[in-house]
Amino acid sequence: MPKIFCHSRIRISAFQTIILGFICVILIGTVLLMLPCSTKENICTSFHDALFTAVSAVCVTGLIVKDTGSYWSTFGQTIIILLIQIGGLGVVTIAVVFAMLSGKKISLMQRSTMQSSISAPKVGGIVRLTRFIVIGTLVIEGIGAVCMAPTFVTQYGVHGVWMSVFHSISAFCNAGFDILGTKKQPFVSLMHYANSPVINIVIMSLIVIGGIGFLTWDDIYQHHLHFKKYRLQTKIVLMTTVLITLPALFFYVYDFQNLGLKDGLLAAFFQSITTRTAGFNSVDLTKMSELSKAMMTVLMLIGASPSSTAGGMKITTFVILLTNCIAVFRQQEETDLFSRKIGMQVIRNAATIFIMYLFLCVFGAVLISLKDGFTLGECLFETASAVGTVGLTLGITTKLSCFSQNILIMLMFLGRVGGLTLIYATHKKTSKAYLKMPEEIVTVG
Repeated sequence: MPKIFCHSRIRISAFQTIILGFICVILIGTVLLMLPCSTKENICTSFHDALFTAVSAVCVTGLIVKDTGSYWSTFGQTIIILLIQIGGLGVVTIAVVFAMLSGKKISLMQRSTMQSSISAPKVGGIVRLTRFIVIGTLVIEGIGAVCMAPTFVTQYGVHGVWMSVFHSISAFCNAGFDILGTKKQPFVSLMHYANSPVINIVIMSLIVIGGIGFLTWDDIYQHHLHFKKYRLQTKIVLMTTVLITLPALFFYVYDFQNLGLKDGLLAAFFQSITTRTAGFNSVDLTKMSELSKAMMTVLMLIGASPSSTAGGMKITTFVILLTNCIAVFRQQEETDLFSRKIGMQVIRNAATIFIMYLFLCVFGAVLISLKDGFTLGECLFETASAVGTVGLTLGITTKLSCFSQNILIMLMFLGRVGGLTLIYATHKKTSKAYLKMPEEIVTVG
């Protein structure tokens, strides 16, 4: 055997492993959804429609070209919810779980990949954290399903149990897929339950719990209510989670006052929380004011928390940039938050991610608007929903051309795996330079 085959090995980085894992799961899901048994009418689904659905499910987005409830069979819905669960927890997390169940020893490479997958601060304790994440996920999703079961079973009988499980997993993973649509009324999401406190509160709770991130869970579990002992990231996440009341009040004033105090606040809070990358909607979004649609576009682009079931730019990115702006306004040499210094590399990463997501959102919207003739506002809403892995739409997803839908597929994938993950996967880390370039001042602003 030639020497090259004996000793040469393809070295795959942790970031490349994450991306390849997502691609493999998406392709497997696409093939399964193309099978006739995946549809209620027992027909083959086109590759494009199956791919769009698989990408949306794995990337926990919720944008769809086929109504999940009326088009896909129970088998197809099962494939979709499995893809959502894998995408929400992360491909690497699921792989590590299977390795643990088989009794295999978790290698250092696997631990390092897991660390990159969930953005853990260190490799130590990663197996314990993985076990904690999986058990916590199953328990929370189980509780959510049990809470919604009485409502769904009363209306749908035994099938209501499956609906409870499906919507609990979809909500916790911030996916936004629903199976409530019918042939006569497709793409309804949760609009039929707009006045149901139980369904609304359970779905909102699952979205928030899934969206705050696994590391936040672990901090709360380890330190209980001792806020001072939390990581800086946990403090930022919890602080911004409380601030969901501000957009909720905004939506109530501009759109839902006419529904009355109870139903109006319920609708307002639901729309505020679902923009954190959940994708459910309890009202017709096309009837909301243009100002509210613009607000939702901004919220979708920001997204939820890192190391969570959600995708998007992440709320910590936004907070870091905002904090840095305040430091510049005050002419401070360092940026600090909660008595902790924010490193320059973190600020640089945040600025890069912000510009990247903003560029993807705007550029994608311009291309879709030029191709299909929709207004730029409608297209920005769609692309922000895709790159933020939210899944909300103004009803134009199914009307888009294949070209525009392919743009959404790319945006959903980039929004879930993360822009920096893709960059790190395609570029080798350069060695540190020992020589520094001369510095020169450039006037900005």
